[in-house]
Amino acid sequence: MASSSEQTVYAMESLQGERLGETESASADCERTGNVTPPPTETSLPPTDHGKDAYLTLMCCYSVSFGIFQEYYSRPSSPISTASSGTIATIGALQQGVMYLMMPFAFLILTRYPHLRQWCGPLGLAITTASLTASAFVSGIGGLIATQGALYSIGCGLVFCPISHYMNEWFVERKGMALGVMWAGKSSTGIAMPFIFDALLRKIGLRATLLAWAGASAVMILPTLFFIKPRIPIHTQARVQKLSFNFLRHTSFWMMQASVIIQSLGYLMPSTYLASYASTIGLPSITGPILLALFSVASVPGGIIHGMVGDKLSATKAVTIASLGSALPIFLLWGLSLNLANLVVFVVLYGFFAGGFSSTWSNMSADIQKDDSAADSALIFGMLMGGRGVGFVVAGPLSGALLQARAVLSDEALGYATQYGPMIICTGVTAVFGAWAPMWKGMRVALGTCGGD
Repeated sequence: MASSSEQTVYAMESLQGERLGETESASADCERTGNVTPPPTETSLPPTDHGKDAYLTLMCCYSVSFGIFQEYYSRPSSPISTASSGTIATIGALQQGVMYLMMPFAFLILTRYPHLRQWCGPLGLAITTASLTASAFVSGIGGLIATQGALYSIGCGLVFCPISHYMNEWFVERKGMALGVMWAGKSSTGIAMPFIFDALLRKIGLRATLLAWAGASAVMILPTLFFIKPRIPIHTQARVQKLSFNFLRHTSFWMMQASVIIQSLGYLMPSTYLASYASTIGLPSITGPILLALFSVASVPGGIIHGMVGDKLSATKAVTIASLGSALPIFLLWGLSLNLANLVVFVVLYGFFAGGFSSTWSNMSADIQKDDSAADSALIFGMLMGGRGVGFVVAGPLSGALLQARAVLSDEALGYATQYGPMIICTGVTAVFGAWAPMWKGMRVALGTCGGD
């Protein structure tokens, strides 16, 4: 028989779940929470899905377009110009990949121990600033991989993880839109940064540019540490939360994870190599930054619109739209022409659809929770981010190997005929199979129908 203290805790858990009155998944999360102080009533909490505090949470995720560094590293004047393009791409893949790979572990820890979230931001800011500063003084490729590739991404991950947790609390009915705005905030940084970095690299060199970015990062991140706060006060939550991992036993989670990994394999390749590709086909040097900026511009509405659409559609439809919408421009525009106009249209369409793919993760999470209603949606989100990290890390050496492969066609008027031909095909194929989860679901339905006949 349960003790009186256990009954009291259970009663408090049930009361909190009733008062929050959120979706089934959010209520399940709350019912598992053992509070150390009386929980706040719903009327005492800020509203979900709108309000100043909710939208402040969405404005704190950003990143820097790494592709513009690629062209600078490949110039004869670069101190590491002898390094292979695949090695340089590895730095970019690590910068994104390590951050995503740490997310399952970070989300697991911060979901189970919510009181640790408040310390992640300051620690992440310190690591980010220190790593960028240190990278300015290293001379070898190994040092750049360690500082700008690995340590920098760890710092960014520590800043990003608690913010994602808070977003999960602030948004319930419009979670897809919120996720889209969060990714759009990240993409918006890349609109101006390609031009700024290109100008700085030309005028003051790599070292001074990295030092300037270290200072700018501190200035941009520091204010967010004071404005961002959880919707549910930390002191009302138990120091140790109970978690459900039953969703790991269901095929639906692994099919969604496969979609994320496959799409991530090719997602970074266009943005990483656009500057070098433009230079290879004889376009002016300013073309690279312009294309990267257009990619980011298109990703901003792409993330928001895909998120809003995802709030209305099923995961199957949302993921299929994003995947096929990004695959068609790759095959029909990037691969079949060297024309600048077609390349611009490709960048805009690819940025819109591929940039919106990660906004469908709220749909994926909702589908996964149908199999395990007790699963924490933030933890599932962290697991999916880990899948993206796997794809990003593998994409670095994969893209280098693809550049060493032979051109697919001999027609000099086609993108397939350049050294980037195999990469173009790989990017298109991974975009198509980003819809693997819907494909798998469709095959199950078809086989089930045939079996019924």
